[in-house]
Amino acid sequence: MMKFAHIEISARFIFTLATGSFVLASCVPTERDASEDQQTDELDGTPQAPHAQVCSGGRWLCKAHIRTDAQSRIIPSTTPFGLGPADLASAYNLSASQTSSATIAIVDAFHYPNAAKDLAAYRSQFGLPPCTIANGCFKIVNQYGAPSPLPGNSPPGDNWTVEAALDLDMASAACPTCKLVLVEAQDDVGNGLFVAQNAAAAIPGVAAISDSWGGPSDGTDLSMDAQFFTHTQAVNTFVASGDSGNTGSTPDYPSTSATVIGVGGTHLATSTTARGWTETAWAGSGSSCSQLITKPNFQSTVPAGACRKRATSDVSAVGDPATPVAVFNEGVGGWVAVAGTSASSPFVAGVYARYGITGSTHDASYAYCHTSEFFDIKSGNNGTCTSALCNAGVGWDGPTGIGSPNGALLGSSGTTSP
Repeated sequence: MMKFAHIEISARFIFTLATGSFVLASCVPTERDASEDQQTDELDGTPQAPHAQVCSGGRWLCKAHIRTDAQSRIIPSTTPFGLGPADLASAYNLSASQTSSATIAIVDAFHYPNAAKDLAAYRSQFGLPPCTIANGCFKIVNQYGAPSPLPGNSPPGDNWTVEAALDLDMASAACPTCKLVLVEAQDDVGNGLFVAQNAAAAIPGVAAISDSWGGPSDGTDLSMDAQFFTHTQAVNTFVASGDSGNTGSTPDYPSTSATVIGVGGTHLATSTTARGWTETAWAGSGSSCSQLITKPNFQSTVPAGACRKRATSDVSAVGDPATPVAVFNEGVGGWVAVAGTSASSPFVAGVYARYGITGSTHDASYAYCHTSEFFDIKSGNNGTCTSALCNAGVGWDGPTGIGSPNGALLGSSGTTSP
């Protein structure tokens, strides 16, 4: 029988260690009619699972949620549990013949001492090619893009290593042949994560950036957009939409930035359908409506009753703690099950990098111009509003955006938006 050691590391929970442009007609998705917006106010009824947020100490929070037992204890395992790369490749029709050597940048806070070792364990377990510092596939830099000095470790109760492990593992699962750069911000209190975001965009070869973090808008969104998200480089930036369900007029920034791709979360389970999987909106998937950022042209058909300005999400992928992904992090005991839009964001970033999806405007317009290349998620909700901001349905909706990527069709009509 496996023995467990109970170690209290924070007041929140106990860890159990054991091991100006025009809209083109082709970019306009079908608009919902009024009846499609009048969906039930009840949450979707998918099974819930105990979980805990791993980041809790900063102004900007990561969106990772780790599975726990009923007593809020994390119970790691010596073997993987949760969805692995083969499951995700099956669910999203990722073709083995579709490869890429593009670089994916992961932006997180604080130093992750075991990053290289933990990444190697994950990739070895699932038969993915080695991605190491020695072979030039993996790199760790500070928030300015330099190899040193690296920041200090996460403080107790604010464990960004779980977030970083999740990000690296999901990017690996989505694009096993891509290179990876972990960009470590000094902290999660000031603007370090945003400085790191800028640094990531300037790294040669970077095709996609994943930012699995954010926080309630403080009214500086337009200024922050101008400083940190206006890139001339051909880089897609993916941002987790949040984990508190629909927050309406209290948007989670930077997922509502004008130049990012907001990624929502879904409940993903095997089924007897032709796809072999069913996907519904996760009740915790973040959706919100900016009060400051003008509605972009590509969102022209987002119902005014849902949002009159920039809305999120744009796309989505698995994020429900009830259908988690397998992650390796030795610091919390080995194999753990993790979820949240923190899983969705790096995974979709990896898929875009794998298929060479660049877009011409470095914003979320690609999905809106190529809706047929995404699985339209039509059921589930993340709040009690009656509009598409809370309710999944035909076309765009807040919890899941245009939908999740379908690798069988992705890029079939070109890899850039008009």
